[in-house]
Amino acid sequence: MCGIVGAVAQRDVADILVEGLRRLEYRGYDSAGVAIINNDNELQRVRRLGKVQELADAVNNNPLSGGTGIAHTRWATHGVPSEENAHPHISSNNIAVVHNGIIENHQELKNLLIEQGYVFTSQTDTEVIAHLVDHLLKTEASLLAAVQKACKQFIGAYGTVIMDRRDPERLVVARSGSPLVIGYGLGENFLASDMMALLPVTRKFAFLEEGDVAEITRFEVNIFDKKGNAVERDATEAQVSHDAGDKGEYRHYMLKEIYEQPTAIRNTLENRIIDNQINTEAFAGDGVNADQILKDIDHVQIIACGTSYHSGMVARYWLEQYAGVSCNIEIASEFRYRKSFVPKNALLVTISQSGETADTLAALRLGKELGYASSLTICNVPGSSLVRESDMAFMTKAGAEIGVASTKAFTTQLVGLMMMTIAIGKNKGMTPELQQELVQSLMSLPAKIDEVLALAKDIEALAEDFADKHHSLFLGRGDQYPIAMEGALKLKEISYIHAEAYAAGELKHGPLALIDADMPVIVVAPNNDLIEKLKSNVEEVRARGGLMYVFADTDAKFASDDTMKVIQVPHCDEAIAPIVYTLPLQLLSYYVAIIKGTDVDQPRNLAKSVTVE
Repeated sequence: MCGIVGAVAQRDVADILVEGLRRLEYRGYDSAGVAIINNDNELQRVRRLGKVQELADAVNNNPLSGGTGIAHTRWATHGVPSEENAHPHISSNNIAVVHNGIIENHQELKNLLIEQGYVFTSQTDTEVIAHLVDHLLKTEASLLAAVQKACKQFIGAYGTVIMDRRDPERLVVARSGSPLVIGYGLGENFLASDMMALLPVTRKFAFLEEGDVAEITRFEVNIFDKKGNAVERDATEAQVSHDAGDKGEYRHYMLKEIYEQPTAIRNTLENRIIDNQINTEAFAGDGVNADQILKDIDHVQIIACGTSYHSGMVARYWLEQYAGVSCNIEIASEFRYRKSFVPKNALLVTISQSGETADTLAALRLGKELGYASSLTICNVPGSSLVRESDMAFMTKAGAEIGVASTKAFTTQLVGLMMMTIAIGKNKGMTPELQQELVQSLMSLPAKIDEVLALAKDIEALAEDFADKHHSLFLGRGDQYPIAMEGALKLKEISYIHAEAYAAGELKHGPLALIDADMPVIVVAPNNDLIEKLKSNVEEVRARGGLMYVFADTDAKFASDDTMKVIQVPHCDEAIAPIVYTLPLQLLSYYVAIIKGTDVDQPRNLAKSVTVE
């Protein structure tokens, strides 16, 4: 969940590296650092606790010169956030290393290196990489050979870049479980953990595969697979249509991304619906017939984490209600560590904004071993590991999402999952009339979301009631239960209010004990077949002195009074209600966080892309 940037160039690269870190700060912001080899072949290193701006100020005050360098922004795994634990780490004043991931056997390696006389100055697992490479260089002929040999001793996940001041125009990078991308320039080359970091200097990229080690100079990139064989990795032009690094008129990235959702959903739908039919070419895959694969599916297993898990929960309702196909949904970190049964003709669906979520990627690899008929990923990042390793990929086209709390990535995932439901259902007895109804509902979404966004001022006023609150409950029924879970997650992520979500029918099985005047209860209430049941649950709360905040369909006949505040949500089709009712909960969490004075885009202890287990 950290950010890496590296460069080998004839020009000074300090500004390029720091700007790259700014663009990756959403991946980690506990500390940041940069190391550059100057013209006298000396290592210059600057590290700072806190955000990238602290590092940028330090570099501005003490400019660094040199054309070869590495930089890192950290999300702590081993060792508290501190300048001593910040990357890059150095060994013998020769080797500098940055690293994403976790070296699981670091203590064993550390003990061996201490016996060799190495002194550790940090609490991190990363420092063993620097010292081990330095130690191996005493017998190995090159930095490349030393890194390749070191990688054979590591257990765990890593994306790492190593630099030797005695070989100043060369970087060696290694990837195992944590993504790295090479950026190609003219007489200069770059690398990063995300191509977004490098868009100001290049648009030509190649993704390293699992186990790859690469040697990068100004004029060459040589890549070797895990067996040490020289390989080629296809370089492609980035198709990013815009640079999301600017908040524009918005105070925070999160608010910008909330308001981008109508456009993001239009992009998700574009060219994917032809004559009111889902175009199965949207589920692309090399050498596979998506239409035939989806036609033969009798069961769907969904794997995801966090917000993506909630989208998968909604999809389970859709698949079983509309497509008539059984579906299981499981958290990736649980799926990969238990024995499971694979039904016949089962499709494994993974969902991830980044396409690099470590547990989800590991679950995909396990699923292939277990014998699922095929695999599909719902993802937002072309070229990511999940996209490359799945048989099929549906790209959500949400655009870069910078805010840690996912918004447009979630709603576009839901759009993709509904399209998958229709594509599977049409071969499982879904009538043409139902197909057309669902497609028309999807097409109406952008305009419907614009209507919900018009409620922002009312929701901002409602948020003032949460200024002194420390706990909250979210309630929903049916496919709104996962939306209640998502709303609770958003509130706790960015406002630090403890929030839980329950299926409303579960209140009487325990949660009612929590109800009092200090426990706000947030309810999502579309006008569907469960509305009367939900009203009964609301009355259970009111009878116990609870204060209700209800987001209700205009036709659901909820009215505000002393114990209940109602925000009227424009009526929408039942099929798309989970997507529509997500928006008010996003806005509520945002405005509560503003009142609480928290860091909305970079909440404490969290980072955007979870590439560690």
